[in-house]
Amino acid sequence: MRMEILPNYRLAYVRQTGPYGPANTQAMQQIKEWSRAKGLLTESTVLLGIANDNPRTTSPQDCRYDACIVLADRNAIDESIGERELIGGEYAIFTVKHTSEDVQRAWGAIFSVMHNSGLRQADKPIIERYVGNMEIHDFCEICVPVER
Repeated sequence: MRMEILPNYRLAYVRQTGPYGPANTQAMQQIKEWSRAKGLLTESTVLLGIANDNPRTTSPQDCRYDACIVLADRNAIDESIGERELIGGEYAIFTVKHTSEDVQRAWGAIFSVMHNSGLRQADKPIIERYVGNMEIHDFCEICVPVER
């Protein structure tokens, strides 16, 4: 675990509504295809997967997942894509091998690691972050918003 202050981000996104799972991957593919067509996928691209709802408190069919690309102010978007802002803040960052088993294992450990460090989750969505070629190498970062 490492701590990081995330900035506010301007995002283009594709929203998937329904149970978290394979459909999230499809949404991520859609944002990548849109980004590739716009020439936005580079070695410094930041992609985010934002789980907007807690599946423990929101019914699975109502859970919202946004597959996003961080945009510079100069990047234009079109009507085929959504635009939103992510308000930054302090996050606990966990780098995880992006396999089902490793991600599941990470979810089992994250909150006890945070608790033992005197941190608790803030009332903001948890983010999966992919920077540059990280996804190609099967890694992601799980970014948990924190309160001290």
